[in-house]
Amino acid sequence: MNTEKIKELIQQGEGLTIEFKRSREDLPVNLFETGCAFLNRNGGAILLGVKDDKTIEGVAPDKTDQFCKNIANLSNNSQKLLPTFLLNANVIDYNDKKLIHIFVPISSQVHKCNNKIFDRSFDGDFELRTDEQIKQLYNRKSILYSENKIYPYLNADHFVKGIVERTRRIIKINRSDHPWNESNDLDFFTVSGLYRTDLHTGQQGFTMSALLLFGKPEIIQSAIPHYKIDALVRKDNTDRYDDRENIRCNLIEAYDKLIAFVAKHLPDKFYLLGNQRISLRETIFREIISNVLIHREYSNAYPSSIIIYEDRVETKNANKAIFVRQLIPGRFEPFPKNPNIAQIFTQMGRSEELGTGVKNVFKYSKAYSGSDKVVFEEDDVFVTIVPLLGYSDSPVSEYAAKYVTENVTENVTENVTESRFAFILNEIRLNPKVSYEYLSKMLDVARMTIYRDIEKLKQEGKIKRIGAAKGGFWQISEPKE
Repeated sequence: MNTEKIKELIQQGEGLTIEFKRSREDLPVNLFETGCAFLNRNGGAILLGVKDDKTIEGVAPDKTDQFCKNIANLSNNSQKLLPTFLLNANVIDYNDKKLIHIFVPISSQVHKCNNKIFDRSFDGDFELRTDEQIKQLYNRKSILYSENKIYPYLNADHFVKGIVERTRRIIKINRSDHPWNESNDLDFFTVSGLYRTDLHTGQQGFTMSALLLFGKPEIIQSAIPHYKIDALVRKDNTDRYDDRENIRCNLIEAYDKLIAFVAKHLPDKFYLLGNQRISLRETIFREIISNVLIHREYSNAYPSSIIIYEDRVETKNANKAIFVRQLIPGRFEPFPKNPNIAQIFTQMGRSEELGTGVKNVFKYSKAYSGSDKVVFEEDDVFVTIVPLLGYSDSPVSEYAAKYVTENVTENVTENVTESRFAFILNEIRLNPKVSYEYLSKMLDVARMTIYRDIEKLKQEGKIKRIGAAKGGFWQISEPKE
């Protein structure tokens, strides 16, 4: 997190994914209520040392280190946050003041703070008090996040021998002061969301995310038979392939195999960042490979693929799209598909925050290949295109022809539209007075798109308006028996 990004957050002001808090000498008493609300909604950024009116007050310099340690420890404490979710806090020097930035990712689980469930709106944090509100939050999470599926009969004997110890060792090397370093394996699985109790059903056990991260190949195949990743080289033989690796192992080992495959077939390039040499190939393709592994919709049988052509690398991934768009740095909010898997990769140092990783690929692509025509396109199939040397601005594939543009089409697929309808209906259940503007911002589509969706839902008899346009509210129409 740099000062430019902090400036951008402050200028934008508080909202659905940004919260300012005064914190000169003490941590705010409601800090973890906001953290809980962000985890339950869309994630966000908390800035300590900034007042609600954007005044930069700062944090006492002699308090910053202790604050960061307390935030990490408290977020890892089930008495404060349940399930626990490690929150990273960083000290930022801004306008001669010390600020603390806390990045809170969206979570695939429902979290409680001090035994209360909080959600987020543009007006701030609010407690969910009714059974219906809480039920809808659980439904929203279960619809969006298949990684939370519990396998009651899955146990540690089904994991590759030594893989958990290796993962934890890498985390410890990456972060020697990590709170997970002192926990036993069961506590590690629990606090990282890989072993969970469904507070709605009472079911308990290891999750799909644990199976995918650590499982033996035969165990993964028995539970998720369609799981595989195809790594192909199509430079000379474009109809079939010059080289191929069919990967069916767990994600920790799959990452290593894919990094090695890319290193085998793509050149590196001498590049100095300041006075330090960095590997452009590793910097770019670490993010590309991590995105393929982290953000796939694993309940979908569509296979993942990484294909190296003469002038580009294309990846395709099954996706559960909330909206159709091209990801442009600075113009999108990250929406991780598997937050628990993402958290493990991030703590291992194998990926950045989603938004930061995408920016790095755009940033270094020009230096690596001479072209910055990078594509991250979110649809029912997530497509990535990274140029290689010799890449042309002219369309080189069906995907380049369709996606190399900053103008995103609104001709969405039926599945995407249905996902949007489901989202709108769920928001109405949570807040019958939800506004068009709110839905437009949440779904990152034009207001006219929301108007059309609302009209369609009204025509289908799924919702109706009670009262006037101003002051009225939406009502879900219950299906007739």
